[in-house]
Amino acid sequence: MSSCKKQASQAFGYQLLLDLYNCRAGVCDDLGLCYQFLDEIVEKLGMSKQSPPSIFRSPDDQFPDKAGLSGWAPLIESSIVIHTLSQTDFISIDIYCCKRFDIDFAKNFCRQYFSPKRMDVQYIERGKDYYKTETDYHRLTVEKSTAGKPEVTLVEKESVRAS
Repeated sequence: MSSCKKQASQAFGYQLLLDLYNCRAGVCDDLGLCYQFLDEIVEKLGMSKQSPPSIFRSPDDQFPDKAGLSGWAPLIESSIVIHTLSQTDFISIDIYCCKRFDIDFAKNFCRQYFSPKRMDVQYIERGKDYYKTETDYHRLTVEKSTAGKPEVTLVEKESVRAS
């Protein structure tokens, strides 16, 4: 069974958005540190890398207000993204996964790495209807089959078709 497969009462994905203000001097420009962060947080949260992280430096001569780094760790379960702005010591981090993860651990891990003076936190459950078998717009039935594969029937409800 896929690690993304959940019961009908659960969301498809869980997204933690962190805004870190006034981080420790120099961390927003530290390519090695930010790569190491992306590499380590995946394992620490019990997620699975699809490939090693990628991280890029923004050309500060072309985009002086965007000077910093952007990085991405692609996951089997989704992704972890980091963006830094060197001039203001600001970091934004997005952790999106289709399985639940320890939010407090993730926040503390980020705090330890970057030492922000302030951290704003948003948490979103995404795709809340994804696993529902009945909604306002459809009904889904799954039945056993003698052929070994389940028979899936998706019926669009009349109210949706009429509009």
